[in-house]
Amino acid sequence: MQINIFETPAENGRAAALASQKILLEAIEKQGSARIVLSTGASQFEFFEHFVKLDIPWDKIEMFHLDEYIGLPESHPASFRKYLRERFLAFVDVKTACLVNGEGDPEKELKRLNEEVGKAPIDLALIGIGENAHIAFNDPPADFDNEDPFIIVNLDDTCKQQQVGEGWFATIDDVPKQAITMTVQQILKSKNIITVAPHQAKATAIYNTLNREIDPNYPATILKTHSNWSLYLDKHSASKILVWS
Repeated sequence: MQINIFETPAENGRAAALASQKILLEAIEKQGSARIVLSTGASQFEFFEHFVKLDIPWDKIEMFHLDEYIGLPESHPASFRKYLRERFLAFVDVKTACLVNGEGDPEKELKRLNEEVGKAPIDLALIGIGENAHIAFNDPPADFDNEDPFIIVNLDDTCKQQQVGEGWFATIDDVPKQAITMTVQQILKSKNIITVAPHQAKATAIYNTLNREIDPNYPATILKTHSNWSLYLDKHSASKILVWS
């Protein structure tokens, strides 16, 4: 585990983007291509601003993303497909982009996703940490044992309230009740994991992640078991570990 702390979210995002570039370039040099998993949300804004400007052979990158609400149209402001098209795919031309589609038949979508992600290892996964310490949409208590790459999950109220707080939905009742998400086990199979988690709202989750034992009630604690996990914080998200560690 490597912990990196920066003054601002912008500095944090730039550093994480450069670290991601290094991993991808090494993978491409070694095997001719690279596979990446991207997360979304307000905490990733600064990362994407820097990431899309870097000199990376994007045509050798296969992209996946972590999760999507079930039943939410792509036109909705909270759609993660919309997010990635506007903040990532509008700027870079990747080899392939496997986006999670929560519309239509969820079981058919699971089958498609599981087949695609299972074709080769993931070289780099960008995994955020939610205010309830979720990773992807694996809310507490998270299933640490399911070996399927993607599953359907029920969203807890803390997770839903975070989406409201970040401005994606007007009320908690507007947030879909279910989502398709990459599982904890699939995340852990990634060769490298980088977590970008700035802002004060994440401070308690970061403290719990780093100071508690591995516990499904604090899903992000499982990331500590990964041999190549790097955590990128700003002074606000790191505020509780700086005071109490």
